[in-house]
Amino acid sequence: MQNLTVALDAMGGDVGPRVTVPAAVQALLHFPELKVILVGDRNIITSQLSQLGYSDHSRLRIVHSDQVISNSEKPSLALRHHLDSSMSLAIGLVAEGEAQACVSSGNTGALMALSRYRLKSLPGINRPALISALPTASGSKTWILDLGANVSCDAETLFQFAVMGSALAQEHLGRPARVAILNIGEEDIKGNDCVKYCADMLKQTSSLHFIGNIEGNQLFHDIADVVVCDGFVGNVCLKTCEGTAQFFLDKLKRKVFGSSIKGWIAKKFFSDLFIELETMNPDQYNGASLLGLRGIVVKSHGSADVVAFSHAIKEAVLEIKRQVPSRISERLETVLLERHY
Repeated sequence: MQNLTVALDAMGGDVGPRVTVPAAVQALLHFPELKVILVGDRNIITSQLSQLGYSDHSRLRIVHSDQVISNSEKPSLALRHHLDSSMSLAIGLVAEGEAQACVSSGNTGALMALSRYRLKSLPGINRPALISALPTASGSKTWILDLGANVSCDAETLFQFAVMGSALAQEHLGRPARVAILNIGEEDIKGNDCVKYCADMLKQTSSLHFIGNIEGNQLFHDIADVVVCDGFVGNVCLKTCEGTAQFFLDKLKRKVFGSSIKGWIAKKFFSDLFIELETMNPDQYNGASLLGLRGIVVKSHGSADVVAFSHAIKEAVLEIKRQVPSRISERLETVLLERHY
């Protein structure tokens, strides 16, 4: 049986152990083969476990750390002064082979810097990228990267994002992934020099299924499986999509599913619609993978609740099972050989 051990930065995020510990327990109940290592303040974690009534330590252990990286900490300072933090130790467990994946809701810049320092990048990758999935109208998914790890990128880095994203998506889909560049128009002449150069490289790479440019309003239409952009564009795009979806869901719940008799009747009448709309809930898609490393690291939203953080753990488990870093390495070898010749 494949070893499934996930190290959790229990202190990361806006709430810390009050979210991460219950989410860990939920994950253990959902995945009987899973083991979890909680990294953080032992006293706080133990107290949370006691409140939950969880006492099975055959699949859960605690690694103590009394250092926490704040959300305002600069990545360079995290590298110099916080190598014993809960985040750093959780990543270190992956580097040492004690865990196959790390999940953290902490400082994104620090997570990027510490992951590169402890795990190193895969050969052929300049910079790791954050990737996550968006729902589409057909019920499928579209993966978008980068989501904020790299604010600005050159064409070669965007090209590498396309290679990594297609490898991840293909593992989920079981078929070659359609790759597109997020741009201000579909035409080849649109966009800056960076995206144009990247498009030229993708056109010349037959092992990738490049379909051209798409615009932001096409993200949910199942046109592409992987959408490539720099971290500045990707982060703004993702947060806008999430905010719009949450606004729509909250508005609908208040108007249709109120406490009145009319609201109760509407709830019964629109119950199927409500279930369908819940698939748009951003919590269902929490967990952005930091691709391009010699190990699996998943970044959860800092504001994630227990349900959302549980989804981030689930993403880590799926990537372990699908051996995502190995699949990316294999795809890189194919693409690099093709470009060489």
